Amino acid sequence: MVASAEKRGEERVQAGLRVSLGGSTALTRDVSASGLYFEIEGSFIPGQGITLAVEIDTAAGKIALWCHGKVVRVEQRGREQGVAVQILESTLRADAVPLAAAQR
Repeated sequence: MVASAEKRGEERVQAGLRVSLGGSTALTRDVSASGLYFEIEGSFIPGQGITLAVEIDTAAGKIALWCHGKVVRVEQRGREQGVAVQILESTLRADAVPLAAAQR
């Protein structure tokens, strides 16, 4: 995420993880313990609540991190928007939960 160092409470790591928001998917650009940034076609506004699932590959198979958060920043990037999300709650699910079930 592009933000001043004062606003960052967690170290960010560049990672291309699959994010699912209902019928739409995106790849993260970077993630931290408290947030993530991805680019996607859509219409998001700062302050909006958001629910998403992040797919993580492990040695034992794929798991899903289900997150509820808040959109903190939106950047228009051509047809897509760059969306910065603060994670407020998350649940790790080891079962094969279809990511398409995530809701906005």
